[in-house]
Amino acid sequence: MNPADPALAAFLAHLPQGVFALLLVFARVAGAVMLLPGFGEQQLPAMVRLPIALALAVLLAPVLGPMPKLPAAPLDLARLLAAETATGLWLGFLARTLALALPAAGSLAAGALGLANVLQPDSELGPGASALAAGLQRAVPALVLAANLHVPLLEALRGSYNLVPIDHVLPAASLGTVLPAVAAAFALTLRLAAPFLFAGLAWSAVLGLAARLVPRLQIYFAALPGQVLAGLLLLAGLAPLMLGLWTHAMAHAFALLAGQ
Repeated sequence: MNPADPALAAFLAHLPQGVFALLLVFARVAGAVMLLPGFGEQQLPAMVRLPIALALAVLLAPVLGPMPKLPAAPLDLARLLAAETATGLWLGFLARTLALALPAAGSLAAGALGLANVLQPDSELGPGASALAAGLQRAVPALVLAANLHVPLLEALRGSYNLVPIDHVLPAASLGTVLPAVAAAFALTLRLAAPFLFAGLAWSAVLGLAARLVPRLQIYFAALPGQVLAGLLLLAGLAPLMLGLWTHAMAHAFALLAGQ
């Protein structure tokens, strides 16, 4: 191709601005993808999340409005990139906080059912962790993708440009949404774990009564197998309802993030 070609010259002249526009979109998308459920899982290596963020940025950039001009000062460029990254992290944090209700409920349920013990920590998961919570944590991305919950998440990412346009700092009022998100996640956690917590309280009351009636019996060691068996049966019966309730709640919450 002839270097003097007008089309090539126009392309080369517009190339820095185009790369800058894509970089701005990528900064926000990458910040969100770091935390969004289904995309920002720790099990996904960085070499997988990076192409996902880049592909989303390439698809999103053409549908956005006019982009700011390429700043001449490096500090202005750094400010724009930092503002976009902060907006993406804010959106991803809200979605991740809501999604954590499921593994948090699993942690509460495991403690109530005798499947977790602070005095006997799991050698692989660490103290305070449980296999049930870890399993539900790994179920989150599967549920997000299987139930098409990633669609409102991507719509929320697109809609964030209406809420916080490019070249605008995340408004202070938006930071006030963090506490309601945490409160909503905590309330959902309690709803999901409520049957297991009530069962654990009832079981503890029965054990306390049995300990008073038969003081010489090592009631903890005698009743632990039955507690674990009953807990597993209760989990098997309530797991579909638990997952369905979480999926329905996430569909509603993610739709609110998308402005629907």
